[in-house]
Amino acid sequence: MNNSDRRRFERVKTHIPVKYRKLRDGAGIIGTGSLSRDLSQGGVHFRAQEFISMACRLILELDIPMLTRPIKAISKVAWIKKTGAGNDYEIGNQFLEISKKDRELINEYVNSLSLYNAPQPKAGETSEAHS
Repeated sequence: MNNSDRRRFERVKTHIPVKYRKLRDGAGIIGTGSLSRDLSQGGVHFRAQEFISMACRLILELDIPMLTRPIKAISKVAWIKKTGAGNDYEIGNQFLEISKKDRELINEYVNSLSLYNAPQPKAGETSEAHS
């Protein structure tokens, strides 16, 4: 069984700005910037230039296009993988604490990208849904 078989929420590829900081660092610390790789209602995957231990709690801010304020959430690191480049790591996060409104905004954004990125029939083909 691979990771996509275990996921509860659909993930979409997206490159939105993400700021993160460790929960224990306190409110005075400015978050480190990154870009998301993919996003779902349940979490976000991004690249970091530092190792962050498994189950570490992070404060996240996601800048979703067309929103006037960032989405804020507390997440935990669900998985981490070293990339081939320097000290970069791919990090998967699961949202732990997020407002109902922010979760709805993420869901709307993910759904809009899913519709936009849905595979289209090639010229001359018809989809079964329209047959």
